[in-house]
Amino acid sequence: MAKQKIHVKKNDLVQVITGKDAGKKGKVLKVDPVNGRVIVEGVNIVKRHMRPTRVKPQGGITEIEAPLASSNVMIYCERCKEPVRINKLILADGKKVRVCNQCGEHFDK
Repeated sequence: MAKQKIHVKKNDLVQVITGKDAGKKGKVLKVDPVNGRVIVEGVNIVKRHMRPTRVKPQGGITEIEAPLASSNVMIYCERCKEPVRINKLILADGKKVRVCNQCGEHFDK
């Protein structure tokens, strides 16, 4: 399977734009470019039945974040206070950075 180009990176602040969790904001915990999915902190919570293990001898039902499609999230701009599209800008030293389309704030520090 081919690797997909994903517009978000780990530790980005994103907002979910569609689905049952639309409007929620969270930090990206993991990016899966092969499947085009991301895991966002506190979003798309599902319950999993866990069997007893040595680490957790009680077992039971746990809540974890499930992956969602990367197309369902947009980067959240702190300055604009809304989800925004991004552009890539090449600086004078040749480094590429992601910038907000509306206000020009840099996301890559």
